[in-house]
Amino acid sequence: MRVAVISDIHGNRIALDTVLDDLRTHPADQIICLGDAIQGGPQPAQVVRRLQELGCPVVMGNADAWLLSGVDTGNEITNEERERTLKAVRDWSLVQLSPEDKAFIQEFRPTVEVELEAGRKLLCFHGSPDSFDDIMLPDTSQEDLFKFLGRHNADAMAGGHTHVQYVRRIGADGRIFFNPGSVGLAYSHHQPEGEERMDPWAEYAVLTSEGSRLALEFRRVPYDVTPLLDTYRSSGRPYADRAVTQYGGR
Repeated sequence: MRVAVISDIHGNRIALDTVLDDLRTHPADQIICLGDAIQGGPQPAQVVRRLQELGCPVVMGNADAWLLSGVDTGNEITNEERERTLKAVRDWSLVQLSPEDKAFIQEFRPTVEVELEAGRKLLCFHGSPDSFDDIMLPDTSQEDLFKFLGRHNADAMAGGHTHVQYVRRIGADGRIFFNPGSVGLAYSHHQPEGEERMDPWAEYAVLTSEGSRLALEFRRVPYDVTPLLDTYRSSGRPYADRAVTQYGGR
């Protein structure tokens, strides 16, 4: 059994289609989306359409919830300029979405469980099983990682939110946590503030269950960003020029 785990599409249907094209070559039995699917990029309604066509389970991400409510439940440090940018993009995104689109997003789930072979289980969420705002990074202490995940009974756990592909062992019993990276907004965290550059590829992961064996594969699929930049320019999305620059365009 092969489960494709995607996350953090952020309104970039072009990147999502890149992943789906890759999956036609390397098919999976099931697709799970870990949230933050709609808000941010130039194609929020188009991503809704594609997810509806896929019919895959979708987890509620913090950006999805904020898009609907306008209430910021996280504690990430921000500034007035960033808040102004985020609000303008949110307002624009809401205009692009129909009432039916918003109702679809409202149905995103807090967590998704997948039954694997040999009685094993995959638990999927956005930040952690308890909150889509929780942050787990490759250098999060083992103690903190266990606080987030230790009591949850699943052989494999998958979360998004941080846009970083990695895998960690949770405890001595062999359980693992992995982050599939970001489909629509891949980037390195190790960049000077204000000089961030986005990566020209889409990231996802595939968990394979074969009897009692588990295998995990991280995939990074390059795509031509030119159509994405053209979409930004023609979309009317606020601050589109800034996004274009982050992808190396002019």
